[in-house]
Amino acid sequence: MSIKKDFPILEFDPSKEAMIEPHKLFSNVDIPERCVVTFFRDVVEKLDRQGKLRRITSLRSEGGMTPVYELEHEGQKVAVYHSMIGAPSAVATLEEVIALGAKMFIACGGAGVLRKDIAVGHLVVPDAAVRDEGTSYHYLPPSREVEPDDRAVNAIEEVLRSHKIKYLKAKTWTTDAFYRETRDKVLLRKEEGCVTVEMECAAFFAAARFRKVPFAQILYGGDDLSCEEWDSRCWHERSDIREKVFWLAVESCLKL
Repeated sequence: MSIKKDFPILEFDPSKEAMIEPHKLFSNVDIPERCVVTFFRDVVEKLDRQGKLRRITSLRSEGGMTPVYELEHEGQKVAVYHSMIGAPSAVATLEEVIALGAKMFIACGGAGVLRKDIAVGHLVVPDAAVRDEGTSYHYLPPSREVEPDDRAVNAIEEVLRSHKIKYLKAKTWTTDAFYRETRDKVLLRKEEGCVTVEMECAAFFAAARFRKVPFAQILYGGDDLSCEEWDSRCWHERSDIREKVFWLAVESCLKL
């Protein structure tokens, strides 16, 4: 049966077996089943300098080496790695870590905000992602949105409530092109309920569903796209916020 459509992005093939299968390239290693995916390189490097990480293995790509670590927290172990930016690279690494043996995931990162009242550092737990990227369409049939795993979202919420941390549970907009976040696109996404914009959530959620692993993400409010002119708000320099979010992700992951 032909899968040809008017546009290539819509030509989803439900075949389970691809030409290049991660489980054929990567063997299981001694890795914790729970894994934290973080975009905070500064946090990972600090933990490594402090001797708190044990390197399990390293994944090689043209973008460089991605170390996969083990971290012990309150007597329990989680895997940790720093994800590459953008849906294709982020999902490729996720695929490889799943093939290594990890089975449950919580990610943490920053995101642009589409509402001015979302302060730098305010937490958002996405309960859906608008699929304005390409990677997710290779994992699930075309649709406007994709949702994370309920169990993983519940684990995050349980941890945030236990610490009495205010957060938003809301929709995010995943895009491949942050230099093409136009004013009309921002308005459109706001109208459909998006409060943040980032580059990986929809792809993560789709790939995780395809591989049948629980996955959810914590975002913190970063730069502001809700005003007439973009405001960076120096969001990437907030190391205190980033460390806090990382440890919340670790705690959430251990709830799975």
